[in-house]
Amino acid sequence: MTQHRASLPANPASQPFAGRLGGNQEFILDPKNVDNVQTLKRVPDASPFISISEIFNLRGFLEIELWKAAVTEFIGTLLLVWITGFIAAHSSLTPAPQPSPTSGVYSTPIYLGPLTGGVTNMIILALFIYTLGPVSGAHLNPMITISTFTARLTSFPRMVLYVAFQTGGGAIGGLLLRVSFGSRNFQAGGCFLDSSLIPIGDIFALEFMADFTLLFLAFGVGLDPRQRETFGPALGPFLVGLTLGVLSFGTGFTRTGYGGSSMNPARCTGIFVGSRFPEWAWVVWVSPICASIIHGLIYWAFPPWTYPKSNRSESTLA
Repeated sequence: MTQHRASLPANPASQPFAGRLGGNQEFILDPKNVDNVQTLKRVPDASPFISISEIFNLRGFLEIELWKAAVTEFIGTLLLVWITGFIAAHSSLTPAPQPSPTSGVYSTPIYLGPLTGGVTNMIILALFIYTLGPVSGAHLNPMITISTFTARLTSFPRMVLYVAFQTGGGAIGGLLLRVSFGSRNFQAGGCFLDSSLIPIGDIFALEFMADFTLLFLAFGVGLDPRQRETFGPALGPFLVGLTLGVLSFGTGFTRTGYGGSSMNPARCTGIFVGSRFPEWAWVVWVSPICASIIHGLIYWAFPPWTYPKSNRSESTLA
């Protein structure tokens, strides 16, 4: 007997989300379309620039799809922290190599380590965004989630769940990194420094500027709807990965005793869980939060969604 199976949709759809990294806000809903009203009540951040009341609508905590997306962020962050941490890990008990008088820092691991980390970060992050972007938006980073929240692209429930699951995933990834490395006496690029060589104020400035630069460029190539026709969701993830790779490399060898900018609080928290928490651990959280707030104000002042005066009554959302 022939059994008939239900046919699958020809084009599997992703849940609309304005803060989807690398999607250039292509997968969003028009709030003026009456067919979208019920969906936007459940998922207000399916449309950009949501109101304050919609942002803090706690009903989102009851949405099972939001919890599934948060679990995806947990798994993705766990894997990202483990692989990038393991690639960059080295013993914290080994004295730092001294630069050669002829070739300087460029012949030592002080330079080659950030170079390797920058290239691998560029590739790995892009692959993770390609993989998880259709599911959760592929933030994999509390700084990205907080910045989309301050830019009114992410609701409060999604922000809380994502940051909590990302941090938890990073912590588990750090413990697995400790087991993989075989010791807790390790450091990883982007999450270590010698506070006797660099003042904390300098570190905060370095972290803030790297965080702000990453947000500014990532939003431009991965979230700006005006780039949909230029980059689209296919090229955006690679460009975001390229941004992170260049920044992690470029900040990793200039200052003696500084292993490069963090740019991901969950990653450094996981590495600290796997090794040890330094006294300056707060910097990897405070600086990205400050950068996210400043970037959110700029995003609010110069929004990408603008309409011609003669066409303000019509929606141009995709």
